[in-house]
Amino acid sequence: MPAFQDSRARYLFEAVYCGSVRAAAEKLGIVPSAVSRQISLLEEELGLALLERHRHGVVPTEAGQLILDYHREHTAHQHDMLAKVDAMRGLHSGSVSVVSGEGFAQELIDGPIRQFRQQYPGVSISLEIYGTTEIMRRIREDAAEIGLVYYPPADSHITARGTARQPMHAIVHAQHPLASATHTSLQELNQWPIAMLQGVYGIRQLIEYAEHADKIHLSPALTSNLISVLLAFVSSGQGVTLLPPCSVTAALLSGRLRAIPIHNPAFQDAEMQLITRTGRHLSPAANRFLLYCMQGIQAFQTDQPIG
Repeated sequence: MPAFQDSRARYLFEAVYCGSVRAAAEKLGIVPSAVSRQISLLEEELGLALLERHRHGVVPTEAGQLILDYHREHTAHQHDMLAKVDAMRGLHSGSVSVVSGEGFAQELIDGPIRQFRQQYPGVSISLEIYGTTEIMRRIREDAAEIGLVYYPPADSHITARGTARQPMHAIVHAQHPLASATHTSLQELNQWPIAMLQGVYGIRQLIEYAEHADKIHLSPALTSNLISVLLAFVSSGQGVTLLPPCSVTAALLSGRLRAIPIHNPAFQDAEMQLITRTGRHLSPAANRFLLYCMQGIQAFQTDQPIG
């Protein structure tokens, strides 16, 4: 059975993760030839090709995927071991990695993160913001421990630790003609300019499903990858947007904006989920932070939309 150096698996992982040898080298702060050399040595040790090179980057072979899986598991086990060492110190040190949609960031900062850091100031928290697809990938590949996501696709590698029903709403300015409406529809919303998130987000995918159900096509006046841009569009009186209330909690509580329910079956059972990778043993710090999220995020307490 051939032996190989574990350390070389990282270069393969970074090349695949970053999409190319050059991008991996930039991330690692070394020249591309050094990355290529380490991957070549790993291929020589194993006697198998590990990468397929294409015009637009690199992809792993079947053998390469085995090495990637091994590297992820090895890294996760190492993280777990270090976390247990931290636990012996009584959560006086360590870290928690979280990935989230933009709309959840403010509530995370004001609630769970503030409360957790007051109790455990020595534990650092990494909070990175991505769209649904990237959040799922990072949790699945152990690049983060905890994810907070809206309307995620089914994935056997992902476990929902907490769920809350959050139907999609029309978000309008407090002075908008719809502000006092008890409900609305996609047909009615189509009368006003609409701002929407781009397609990598669960929100946009849900809207497309609802359009199909209502046999209507919404033509956005503005698309963006940031919820803050959509809210600026609405706050300036230029139109409306479609979002779950949990993603605009602060603006709704301030009274600046209103959330109007939309009659569409596709929207009614959409959920926000607190997720981890299936089978992953979270560090004591991550497990504790997970509890703070369940207790400190309003939607998980009421399981009702915020109005």
